Order: sequence, then structure tokens, then C-alpha cells
Amino acid sequence: MAKDLAIGISTEASELLALFRFKSGEEIEEFLSGPKGREKVGQELADVFFFLLRFAERYDFDISHELVKKLELNRERYPVEKARGSNRKYDELG
Repeated sequence: MAKDLAIGISTEASELLALFRFKSGEEIEEFLSGPKGREKVGQELADVFFFLLRFAERYDFDISHELVKKLELNRERYPVEKARGSNRKYDELG
């Protein structure tokens, strides 16, 4: 079941990504400013969220706790003075 839920998360995230592929920044902003685009994005976000919550519920993960832990880890890995304006991984920041 974990595998199926992880596949569901990935599949739905891919469907979200597909809404933006091959679009320029301007096209994306236009898409997100209209009701049809917002509806499509909202539906895909909800699908991703559903699978994420179902996985967490099924395997007893406290999502808010996991998020706080990850933010703390990222704060350590990506200190502002080194990471601001960079998209490099923590082990590449030097």
C-alpha cells in the first residue's frame, strides 16, 4: 500500500507539473490569473494533498511535526548567508 500511495503522490504531482510544462513565465502567470487555470491547478493540488494525507494517516506520520523537522534541517543545511540567491544543494554551497 505504501508503494501505491507513493505512486499516487508522484502521478498527481506529475499531472500538476504538466499544467506548466512548455509554458513561459508570462503564460503561467496568465494561466494562474484566470478561473479555468486556477480550477485545474486547485484540483491537482487537492489530488496531491489527498494522497499525501492518506499516506501520512495510513503510516502514522504527523505531517506538521515532519514539516517542522524538515524546516529546521534546511535552516542548518542552507544558512541564509550562503544560500540566498542560490539553487545549489547544501553540499555544494562551500
